[in-house]
Amino acid sequence: MEKFSNYDSAREKANFEPTEKLPKGAYVCKILNVRYEKGEEGKSDMIVLQTDIIEGDYKDFFKTQYENNTSEDKKWKGIVRIYVPRDDGSEQDEWTRNAFAKWVAAIEDSNSGYKWDWKEEKWKNKILGIVYGETGTVIEGKEIVYTEARFGCSADKVREGKAPSAKFKAKNGYTGNGNSSAPAPALEAPKGEADEIPF
Repeated sequence: MEKFSNYDSAREKANFEPTEKLPKGAYVCKILNVRYEKGEEGKSDMIVLQTDIIEGDYKDFFKTQYENNTSEDKKWKGIVRIYVPRDDGSEQDEWTRNAFAKWVAAIEDSNSGYKWDWKEEKWKNKILGIVYGETGTVIEGKEIVYTEARFGCSADKVREGKAPSAKFKAKNGYTGNGNSSAPAPALEAPKGEADEIPF
């Protein structure tokens, strides 16, 4: 028998064991890496953060998940994408501006003496609170529920148990009938020089 195409990928999927799903809630996190991405094909620019949890029962959650993943194309899953306003005066842009300002406030409020100076690279090694909410979606015809970063808040609010919660979000035709849970879908990291932590 001749080897057929994509067998190696199928074989890898056959051995896939779901990883632990991060429970919804608020966590004190650290920004491990930062990069600015220009939007393509009319999409907004964004600041991409590589994060991990640094306190509590889920400390080093994404690092542990990454290290335990045996697949060849493993990716870091503690990624946060903060969209940059286009300054086009649209209603969507106003929403983006407000969301961006909330992320900045979360970083400022979590790092004594830090003030936003339009240099996103200074966010590396800063801490902040991140609120994770559940999202229901449909992937390859199967309904799944996973947790994803929704918004930032001060690290002190997380520590004091006063962080806001995130509402359930349905997308891609999710009907709420599925009871399957899964880790968040992997996000592609750009090709480039390898950092100590993949990003």
